[in-house]
Amino acid sequence: MSTPAERHRALCDEIARHAHAYYVLDLPTVSDAEYDALYRELLALEEAHPELVTPSSPSQRVGAAPREGFRKVERAVRMYSLDNAYSADDLREFDRRAREGAGVDTIAYVAEPKIDGASIEVTYEDGRLVLASTRGDGAVGEDVTSNVRTIRAVPLEVSERRRMTLRGEIFIRPADLEAVNEMRRTAGEPEFANPRNAAAGSLRLLDARLTAERPLRAVFYDLVERYFETHHEMLAHLHAVGLPTHRRDTRCEGIDAVLEFIARFDSERHGLPFETDGVVVKVDELSLRDELGFTARFPRWATAWKYAAETGATVLRAITCDVGRTGALTPVAILDPVPLSGTTVSRASLHNLDQIASKDIRVGDTVILQKAGEIIPQVLSVVTEARPVETVPWEPPTHCPACGEPVVREAGEAALRCVNARCPGRLEAGLWYFTRRGGMDIDRLGRSLIGQLVASKLVTDLADVFALPAKRDQLVGLERMGEKSVQGIVDAIERARTGRTFDRLLTALGIPLVGSVAAKLVADRFGDLRRLLDASSEELRALESIDGIGAKMAESVARFLEDPDQRAMLEKMLALGVVARQPEKAPKVEGGALAGLSFCVTGSFDQKREAIWELIEAAGGEVHKSVKKGTSYLLAGEKVGKNKTDDAAKKGAKLIDWAGFEALRSAGPAQESSAEGEADQLALEV
Repeated sequence: MSTPAERHRALCDEIARHAHAYYVLDLPTVSDAEYDALYRELLALEEAHPELVTPSSPSQRVGAAPREGFRKVERAVRMYSLDNAYSADDLREFDRRAREGAGVDTIAYVAEPKIDGASIEVTYEDGRLVLASTRGDGAVGEDVTSNVRTIRAVPLEVSERRRMTLRGEIFIRPADLEAVNEMRRTAGEPEFANPRNAAAGSLRLLDARLTAERPLRAVFYDLVERYFETHHEMLAHLHAVGLPTHRRDTRCEGIDAVLEFIARFDSERHGLPFETDGVVVKVDELSLRDELGFTARFPRWATAWKYAAETGATVLRAITCDVGRTGALTPVAILDPVPLSGTTVSRASLHNLDQIASKDIRVGDTVILQKAGEIIPQVLSVVTEARPVETVPWEPPTHCPACGEPVVREAGEAALRCVNARCPGRLEAGLWYFTRRGGMDIDRLGRSLIGQLVASKLVTDLADVFALPAKRDQLVGLERMGEKSVQGIVDAIERARTGRTFDRLLTALGIPLVGSVAAKLVADRFGDLRRLLDASSEELRALESIDGIGAKMAESVARFLEDPDQRAMLEKMLALGVVARQPEKAPKVEGGALAGLSFCVTGSFDQKREAIWELIEAAGGEVHKSVKKGTSYLLAGEKVGKNKTDDAAKKGAKLIDWAGFEALRSAGPAQESSAEGEADQLALEV
């Protein structure tokens, strides 16, 4: 029988292998349920044996709490930009300069995809991830280590023990961007225009727990340390030690071979899981790079071929509106099918009413489409000279296309909204959100099936999903549904019925303004759905006192739970056997040296902020994520901002350093007042 330490190591290794297969190789080796079971076992083991937790444990990917800013990281080796080439002549000129600079007749290059993401540098020491930083200005970046640790494609530990300083890209798959934008729409935030913006914005979130919610991926394509003679050897080694690489690099003997690769790759790139707008061409032999060197801005041994953004012209035949789960109507252009960027396009997003008006888009117009960096093609412009004389400006609908009820446009909003709570269009969109992986994870319920379930009235609200296993005969009667498909759906529903935590259920409900981070805070407060439903209006609105929620979010939760229809749906869910409980937190220490005291921690310390919070709570103290009225102490390390200390002075929090904190923590309950006096003597000048 294995020891707890041996089982912990085995679980970490197994979870890492499965994550690598899923996030890097796109070859899942276990089901989601099997992966979740391993992860739950790991969490239980670490709860029983906290000494086993290391920075490399998969449990540490949840993300750290909010911080005030990013620490600057100075690089020993600068990250350069690349010069661009737009034609064969540009590439041949680049090749001529490289050959003359190196004094050779022919140069071997490596051609690889130019991934459209956010540049990153990641450092491993003794096999462990120790630092990650943004590109910044090339010489100085920002420390985003805690954010990058949440990205499952980036291993926390690798087999290579030599120091490795890697360059790469953080990106979001186009197929995942819609889910991210749906969350932002729900929270009333602007949508990301493209995957690159989404990746860059996610990487620089001050709250790493929010970064953990984003479906970020990573690809590494360079190594600063010179351990190899050629670039393609280096890439092969990175892949061999478990690091994510694009695996699309090709060694080309001479510039003609590079041009052949570029022509071939233009048709292949549209099927890749990441956005790419070009090809990076690098001298393969690393010693030749030393001879060629750099200009003030670019390396002389590399360049980036940029494909022209693909556009197409077609006729707009109709403008319809899709209904979202909050009732927002999104206008969509129905087009004559046109090939664009490797797919046939027949629909394009028009985003909102204001965009239609500003571009004067009309039914019957010939429009120019572009699909560069976008999931859904966009209408760039109208060919007004080709406009038929009978066209008229488009009139927004006055009634919902899904239910026929009147729509409204709130003051200051760009969207029309259906306010009918029983709208089938809203229900379809809500069911799609409810069943996604970040929520109840019922992956067998696709859009087509959801549409059939709503149209046939087999599902009239979210709770009805859990009544479907008792309706097998009716499910088999639906289009493209056989016994095997129905069994898969039933199994997925049964797993979700009792296998999801309370915070995931709250996230899936789509309460306005409540994302997964806020859902966890609410779930931690109430524990399960029964206790939440039994809470009074005062208790619900008191959620605003929780750091990270606030008044607007608390009001949104209260209104949702005070709605008779929502309450009836949640009661039905309980009656159908849905069990979603939040794992219990360790009980608060009573009578500790810090009992009755609260602390906000700021600045830099020799240990992580989370470890200091644990010390406070272990001694019976309370942690405040920001200084508020009633905060006893502001524990200040190095590089504390003046705004923070001014805030402490205004709200009556005493400012102490580490020595003052240790004086408080080492005192027993009987010595509390004298310890506070000693801490006051050690207090810093505000």
